[in-house]
Amino acid sequence: MKSWGKWAAAAMMLAGAGTAMAQEVELRGKRTGDFMIGFGAVGVLPTNGGNVSLIGGTPQASNAASPLLDGTYFFTPNIALNLIAATTRHKLTVTNSALGTVNLGTVWALPPTLTLQYHLMPQSRISPYVGVGLNTTFFYGYGGNPSAPVNRVRVDATVGVAPNIGVDYEIAPNWLLNLDAKWILMQPDASVNSGLIRAQANINPFVISAAVRYRF
Repeated sequence: MKSWGKWAAAAMMLAGAGTAMAQEVELRGKRTGDFMIGFGAVGVLPTNGGNVSLIGGTPQASNAASPLLDGTYFFTPNIALNLIAATTRHKLTVTNSALGTVNLGTVWALPPTLTLQYHLMPQSRISPYVGVGLNTTFFYGYGGNPSAPVNRVRVDATVGVAPNIGVDYEIAPNWLLNLDAKWILMQPDASVNSGLIRAQANINPFVISAAVRYRF
């Protein structure tokens, strides 16, 4: 029986060594020319602020979430370009105004962001990165039930920078998990009732996402 125990222990050690070697082989790392497509979910969390003419107060945009699609291309194992695409619906209000809280209805935001990233450990299974992006946000699809006498709200498209941090985790040679955070610095101009009231909305949202990525 002792002999069988020794053989079983040796077999388990060999199996463990084989598994470790297999894991080493399976770790592919990032390479020049890699292209990854990701699908997941994103949360947009405005920090809010700004100013409003005539009635005073602070413009506010609500938190929102949506599906996310992104693509990443690697010029080198360390340097990549990432583009995200998502659209979220936000409730707009003005708080602490001369009229109290004013409901401005809802609007959809489309914020494509192109980010240059530096991947610090491209050959590791856990691969963090930092970057900076250029964001352009478009607003469309106005709706909801704004407070009277609000009958027209418009938010101008805006351009801003987006500091970025994130991490990839390689679960298989062609599959990765991704966690990503951006801070999009945007201060769009807005108008109510064809310009009767104007505002600068310092939205500056944190954009937090989780995605599964496939590498071609």
